[in-house]
Amino acid sequence: MEGTVVAVVFVVLLVLTVLRSGMRVVNQVERGVVFRMGKALPEYRQPGVTFLIPFVDRMRKVNTQVVAMPVPTQEGITKDNVSVKVDAVVYFRVADPLRAAIEVQDYVFAVGQVAQSSLRSIIGKSDLDDLLSDRERLHEGLALMIDSPAAGWGVHIDRVEIKDVQLPESLKRSMSRQAEAERERRARVITADGEFQAAQQLANASRIMSDTPEAMQLRLLQTVVEVAAEKNSTLVMPFPVELLRYFDKAAQQFAAPAAPAGQAAPETPQAPAAEAPKAPQAPAAEVAAAPVTPVLPPAGAAPVPAAEQP
Repeated sequence: MEGTVVAVVFVVLLVLTVLRSGMRVVNQVERGVVFRMGKALPEYRQPGVTFLIPFVDRMRKVNTQVVAMPVPTQEGITKDNVSVKVDAVVYFRVADPLRAAIEVQDYVFAVGQVAQSSLRSIIGKSDLDDLLSDRERLHEGLALMIDSPAAGWGVHIDRVEIKDVQLPESLKRSMSRQAEAERERRARVITADGEFQAAQQLANASRIMSDTPEAMQLRLLQTVVEVAAEKNSTLVMPFPVELLRYFDKAAQQFAAPAAPAGQAAPETPQAPAAEAPKAPQAPAAEVAAAPVTPVLPPAGAAPVPAAEQP
């Protein structure tokens, strides 16, 4: 009787040991691929407790979480012959655990190598401006290049991003000068455009002021008000010529009375011209009675003919 009990206990312990050795726990983030006698079963084990046949089954766990794998810095020459260093990061996950465990020995290492070669290929096919500004298109092309071989391994590429682009120092200085020149050009264009618009407005204002002289007076007064706001300045105000003309026209209107309709305006009488006083003349009798004094020639001179004497 005692021998039977011992045998039963031994059998129970043996069964429990076998069951314990065949029991496996699969985590939530993993999937179990079972190899029975070296051959993979078509169905992988879901998360939870699963049992394997001792000494027959062997299970390999595959992580299905998203893996963020950095791509080492790759040095290459762009399409426009610029030497750059580019590093990136790849986000991928296992979509088919069975193929990831069978088709490739180490899918993480394989995806890393494909990412490096694809990044160097993208560098050679792109210009420097595309690497610096048009990265979204490069990300899509890089993800497509990596996803093509990875799809056969049961791996899905979620996203690929270029983290940094390292440029030579000489190229950085050249780009800095180019950017500075571009900003200077924009500043000059904006200034010239402002001067052009201001000239147009001033031309329009001058035409309006030439048609209405009163506008010039109002502008002058406004300028005087603006200048007079400063207490530390001396104001010299020019007297406008238009104002003198206005006073001249007003004086002429007040001086000349309004003529009635149909009648010419009366002419202004003019004063007679002043006559110059005449010198008094002697009477004719006195002139005739005046004695004539002969003029004698000086001594030694030739006698003067009678006709030439006064």
